[in-house]
Amino acid sequence: MICKKSMPIGIDDFAKIRANDFYYVDKTGLIKDLLNNWGEVNLFTRPRRFGKSLNMSMLKHFFELGTDKSLFDGLAISQETELCEKYLGQYPVISLSLKTVHANRYDRALSELCTIIGKEALRFRFLLESPRLNEDEKGLYRQLIRYDETNQGVFAIPEAVVTASLNTLSMLLRKHYGKKVIILIDEYDVPLAKANENGYYQEMTSIIRAMFDSALKSNENLYFAVLTGCLRVSKESIFTGLNNLKMYTLLDARCDEYFGFTDKEVREMLDAYGLSEYYEVTKEWYDGYQVAQANVYNPWDVINWCEQLLTYPDKTPKSYWANSSGNNELRRFIERLGDDVTKTQIERLLAGQAVQKKIEEQLTYDTMYNSIENMWSLLFATGYLTQSGASSGNLVKLVIPNAEVRSIFSEFILKLFEKEVAKDGEAADAFCLALKNGDIVTVERLFTTFMDKTVSIRDTAVKKEFKENFYHGILLGILFYKSGWSVESNRESGEGYYDIAIEIEDESIGIIIEVKYAENEKFDEACEEAIRQINDNDYTAELREDDMLTILKYGIACYKKKCKVVMQKE
Repeated sequence: MICKKSMPIGIDDFAKIRANDFYYVDKTGLIKDLLNNWGEVNLFTRPRRFGKSLNMSMLKHFFELGTDKSLFDGLAISQETELCEKYLGQYPVISLSLKTVHANRYDRALSELCTIIGKEALRFRFLLESPRLNEDEKGLYRQLIRYDETNQGVFAIPEAVVTASLNTLSMLLRKHYGKKVIILIDEYDVPLAKANENGYYQEMTSIIRAMFDSALKSNENLYFAVLTGCLRVSKESIFTGLNNLKMYTLLDARCDEYFGFTDKEVREMLDAYGLSEYYEVTKEWYDGYQVAQANVYNPWDVINWCEQLLTYPDKTPKSYWANSSGNNELRRFIERLGDDVTKTQIERLLAGQAVQKKIEEQLTYDTMYNSIENMWSLLFATGYLTQSGASSGNLVKLVIPNAEVRSIFSEFILKLFEKEVAKDGEAADAFCLALKNGDIVTVERLFTTFMDKTVSIRDTAVKKEFKENFYHGILLGILFYKSGWSVESNRESGEGYYDIAIEIEDESIGIIIEVKYAENEKFDEACEEAIRQINDNDYTAELREDDMLTILKYGIACYKKKCKVVMQKE
């Protein structure tokens, strides 16, 4: 029977998912492992969109006093009866997400931080009536919920109160309930990342450090705390003197399977929705992340992909994860190509091979782009690269995890190539002139010259389709430079989809191009296949309909940085 549950696209509220019967991948085993491997302050670092916020919401609803215990019925943690009796719904919980502290000025970012703290404090408004708090203590609480009188919905909490806010609130809650407090801080490093981008890093670092020191170090009201983020920011930067910090990084085997979907979980999801036939393509595109000893899929991708398949069964995979951010880390890395990053290193990665690098897990946002070593570590921490095999200390073999991320690498490399083409307009004009005139010798020579300016694709296990698409992209990067030409890519004509079609209207010349990867340097076979595909599928039909009087059919075969060109005239 096909599952009728909706996919929780963009929903990171555990209670909402469970109460409204969305599909949920059970990660409640994290609760058991956290409690059995006790740490007073626990930090999980994972790439964006890997389920951090949902897991934090799960923890909140499990521990918080007054929770709806039925939310956990039928889940793995419900089998742990002793743990549930001791912990389920037994503690006051302070829960903050700092993901929305991203203003372009410090004063505005501070206002956003105040509002997050104030809204969380408002959940405990009963403290104003608590018989266990004296008037001075209630006065401290009033400071946490003080509104900005000029801006409705925004809180105006003095900076000194902000730094002590979590300590103060935990003290008040403990006194009211007579129980120590659990503190959850999701996306703790987002304010630091945004501050670094906008020039107020030192100010934001100072206030976050002071707030964490007060809440997490020598706080007698704290039972335990959990934080999540993308980067493990160095102790010297944020966690000064925090000796009770327990780290769960991408290289740590503890709790390694709880962020991201395991292969078993993905198979079960596809089976539930009658999508088992898409297992291999799902694995190719969205699997491949190695977290210590666990292999996991990107959960954001899998959920979006399955939801799309339920509506559009013929849909092809795309980069859902990449489209959820600006990919600044990868862009800045690729821009170092030819400087600190060698073409050979990128070629190995695109070919599915590994490059071994020293990984620095303790970074600071203000220095992460200072060296290429830091940038390799940043790509690893943010999910553009992943571990392959066992690490040797901090020496890690890095690979591109899957087809999705490989396509992102390719996209940025091609954008960089287009910039290089624009600098050499004379060569691009000469290439286009030769293409129009059917001069295959010059086309072949100039295309080889252009390929030499960028990375190549090696003859490895990476799928032929990716290799062809990459060379296809290089060719488009040259052709789009030419003004006055109508260039189309991957459109339907005749009985299939051609690679590239060009119409030169003022001369009534039409050009159709099919690009092939010449595996093992079999250029002649690849060119013949390209021409045969053009003819068998009548790719020139659209050119004829548009009254192109001269039609040239090109087969271009590529291997590494070599190519061969053949042409037929219709």
